[in-house]
Amino acid sequence: MRMPAPGTTTHVARRILRKLRSVAKFLRQPYPGFHVMSPLPLPFYGSPVLRRVNAVLVRAQVRAVCLALGLRRPVMVVTIPTAWDVVRPMPRRALLYNRSDRHSAFPEADAAVIGALEDELLARSDLVLYASRTLMADERERTGERARFLDHGVDLDHFTRAAEPPPELAAVPAPRVGFFGALDEFVVDVGLLERLAAELPQASLVLIGDATAPMDRLTAHPNVHWLGFLPYERVPACASGFDVAIMPWQDNDWIRHANPIKLKEYLALGLPVVSTDFPELAHYRDRVRIADTPDRFVAAVKEALAEGGPRPAAELRASVLGMSWASRARRLMELAEGGRLTGPAEGGR
Repeated sequence: MRMPAPGTTTHVARRILRKLRSVAKFLRQPYPGFHVMSPLPLPFYGSPVLRRVNAVLVRAQVRAVCLALGLRRPVMVVTIPTAWDVVRPMPRRALLYNRSDRHSAFPEADAAVIGALEDELLARSDLVLYASRTLMADERERTGERARFLDHGVDLDHFTRAAEPPPELAAVPAPRVGFFGALDEFVVDVGLLERLAAELPQASLVLIGDATAPMDRLTAHPNVHWLGFLPYERVPACASGFDVAIMPWQDNDWIRHANPIKLKEYLALGLPVVSTDFPELAHYRDRVRIADTPDRFVAAVKEALAEGGPRPAAELRASVLGMSWASRARRLMELAEGGRLTGPAEGGR
């Protein structure tokens, strides 16, 4: 959905290399009875002709693998709108649309094209699975009884607190206020981070992740430590050294309809969390300090540094123990294999 654009897209080479490595594996079997396929796509969605070419290319690869695995009329689960062109004419027992975000609101996406694909999937899917209750409520008139809430999970084994922080974090003076994830300007409020750094000079602000935001504004502050991109396997150990974890989001359409996985990862690590307000947080108000203004955000971080989390670390982790990805997979299987799902033999509804 995202085409590289001069001046707005960062780390293009890394993204392309990561995709090519995945495609090179094509079909693999990480577990018995579980196969993963990475087809080769042509991500040109602005041209109707190239979209059709891409759909034919990907569909041919998927059909070949389905034939090899003996899948004649599978239940299909679509997670991104651009998959609609591929699955539309394919034989299936049912189509489930996993609506994790409002993708047409993504800045690098072609809003008209992606929005039209979202509309098709919302109209044609047998079930629409929402990770955001707000998005589900907004689209209830279009999905009706086909809507289901399917929350994100968390990798509990991975996000386990480390006894000692790694060297790159141990070198950063405590107390540490931290964030890990993509530092995209349309998501992260850089002005709020600047204010936090200025008003808490005694604390270190630790930022982990790739950035499209103007980081020079932040690193000009002596207490800001931007560690850049870290491999996924190293993130929990670094984050274990945070005294407070933050979610400094922008107030925009993307965030208002989001349900960040990061929140559950912070809680799994037992970290005190301070966040700007967004609708999904209504279900976490007993575990997270929520601020609706910059003044209150800074005050909440100061309070968290002084007092810790609203609950002890062990209780914060315990609160997400029932949210493993395994539990979410079981729920997805229940929905996908439901006896009442009797989708069309050849695409559509």
